[in-house]
Amino acid sequence: MTSLTWTRRRASVARFWRQYRGQRAGLYGLGALALIALVALTAPLLVGDDVQSVTDAPGAALESPSGRFPLGTDQFGRSLLGLLVWGARVSLAVGLLAAALSVAIGTLVGILAGHFGGWFSTVVMRVTDWFLVMPALVLAIVLATVMSRSMWTVILAIGVTSWPTTARLVRAQTIAVESRPYIERATALGGGHGHIMSRHVLPNVMPLVLSQTTLCISAAILTEATLAFLGLGDPTVVSWGGMLQDAREAGAVSSGHWWYLAPPGIAIAAVALAFTLCGRAIESVLNPKLGAGR
Repeated sequence: MTSLTWTRRRASVARFWRQYRGQRAGLYGLGALALIALVALTAPLLVGDDVQSVTDAPGAALESPSGRFPLGTDQFGRSLLGLLVWGARVSLAVGLLAAALSVAIGTLVGILAGHFGGWFSTVVMRVTDWFLVMPALVLAIVLATVMSRSMWTVILAIGVTSWPTTARLVRAQTIAVESRPYIERATALGGGHGHIMSRHVLPNVMPLVLSQTTLCISAAILTEATLAFLGLGDPTVVSWGGMLQDAREAGAVSSGHWWYLAPPGIAIAAVALAFTLCGRAIESVLNPKLGAGR
């Protein structure tokens, strides 16, 4: 039975990949993400750990792009190309972890609300609605302000404020799944709440969760960049948002130092676009009607 299950899962993954390859935009996004992830993982080999050092900066302050520094230098004389490569590690890590936390909370809340229904679902959905009407960025700023400034604070602030959309989607899918006849049969055979939710509901909502995760990652990266730009990020690490905040403090806008502003801004936009393309492609594969309507 276990062998049959794994065979079916491998066949399902192979079928998904065949259909995903037909989404050209999704392939472009996946290729861009693979390249950026490779750069982030090999950053210590490409630029070294000392790229963040302020005291041992190799260049002069705010040098324009040259052969030695292809993207110029910051106000401390550090190579902006090295900082851009190193910042990919933090920006991607925050985006992935914050999105994972957000989707985990949203999935748990959505399944519980959809499964139990009644007054419990009503109360949970009213709390969810409160989070929906409150701007997530404002709540994240409040949390990042009252807590200690660290990367984990940013992850927590983003994760606990951006889950309501996932919760509503998962709840609707849970209600649809539990209306099917095999759920009634499983209940009649003695399946408890835990069994129904973990063995029947969760596998059926996972495709939706997967596509939602890719979209949440891009939003989390943008939110992290915004928090860092506002000075609420971890000052001890280099991130793309932190580079933008440093550029603002150094007066790069008023003095015309475009090479300080453009690279991190383009990198943030490129990663967010790549995740969005992957998310849309996954949606089109898992829900062909949605893809046909576009």
